Amino acid sequence: MAYLLNLVYLALLVLASPWLVVAAIRQGKYRAGFAEKFLGRVPRRDSQSPCVWLHAVSLGEVSLISPLVDELRRRHPDWQIAISTTTATGYALARTRYAQHLVFYCPLDFTWAVKSAVARLRPTLLILAELELWPNLIAAARQHGAKVAVINGRLSDRSFRGYGRVRRIASRLLGPLDLIAAQNAQYAERFVALGAAAERVHVTGSLKFDGAQTDRANPQTVQLARLAGFAAEDIVFLAGSTQDPEERLAVETFKQLSAAHPRLRLVIVPRHPDRFEEVAKLLSTSGLIWQRRSRLENRPTDAFCRVLLVDRVGELAAWWGTAKIAYVGGSMGPRNGQNMIEPAAYGAAVSFGPKTKNFRDVVAALLAADAAVVVPDGAALTTFVERCLNEPSYATALGERARQVVASQLGATRRTADLLDALVANRTADRDTRRSAA
Repeated sequence: MAYLLNLVYLALLVLASPWLVVAAIRQGKYRAGFAEKFLGRVPRRDSQSPCVWLHAVSLGEVSLISPLVDELRRRHPDWQIAISTTTATGYALARTRYAQHLVFYCPLDFTWAVKSAVARLRPTLLILAELELWPNLIAAARQHGAKVAVINGRLSDRSFRGYGRVRRIASRLLGPLDLIAAQNAQYAERFVALGAAAERVHVTGSLKFDGAQTDRANPQTVQLARLAGFAAEDIVFLAGSTQDPEERLAVETFKQLSAAHPRLRLVIVPRHPDRFEEVAKLLSTSGLIWQRRSRLENRPTDAFCRVLLVDRVGELAAWWGTAKIAYVGGSMGPRNGQNMIEPAAYGAAVSFGPKTKNFRDVVAALLAADAAVVVPDGAALTTFVERCLNEPSYATALGERARQVVASQLGATRRTADLLDALVANRTADRDTRRSAA
């Protein structure tokens, strides 16, 4: 089975190679971490202490695991923590946020790569965020004696239908897992229906809620607000995690409302750094006076602009703390939504587009509490922002309800860490039993 997968992966690489080469040349993608990805040459661990390997595929998952990493460090300061990711943006954030831990690109799921990585890292526990089920990696970890867990597990309608068509394969993927910590009861039932052992599936809630900052006076937000020249009376409208055409819609909204509301400020944070220049060109042709986040440190102290492009990775969570009005991007195009928990936790008046499948549970909770507004197009976005400006009490009440929704969902990190502790304890007990029998 493992070698058949190798052939399938190689065939897929060959088919995709023209596109990969073009992306590597034009955008610099996929070139970093070659030895780690293809040969498994991850950092070699010398310590004999327990090791937890967390795999977070991209930027969102790297942010997601932050509260769990902190909790594991607090409980087990002697454990060594290793964090792998797949994307360049995820890697950049992980190197910054988890500088004291081992950070590397995850090996591709070729047998030679994952076996080399496991041998070099010697994990006690392999933790996969959400639904990163790589058969050869899981097999290599288990052959080494590591326990394997999926945390913040989710199975969307589409994923459930897809795995359901190949249920025998899905069962072989899920069967070896020692733990699945699912976000809700529906996802838990789906994992069991596809072949996961029921006694190994637990409902813990979503880590996304625990990772959200609620204090607008946190040091990073305060520093960024001061850097941008925001005053207490300013009303920051922030469009975050945006994709095309959401930046243009946010600019049009600002242009329509800025004359009547001189304290209105616009902050745009594109989802991907390879679009920073595209959005910069949009702003340059908009007729607005604007500035880049990357140049704030070097501007004169009295040179404040009303429009800011955040062209830095990993700062969005703190920038949300400056916003009184929020639009969460990736929700008017094919991306199916981005994380609206962060602005909700700060008590911002939250809006997003109609395409939010990736966060359907969060959206359902917010809408049920009348704590967010769906804006299907640019005109609706302008109407929403205008109402928040003209009716401050409406915006305040909307934001407070959003904050309460987030507060009601806290606790997933503690529940997940409890299950992981038990898993490691069971591994130790199993190992001692084998030694006694020998």
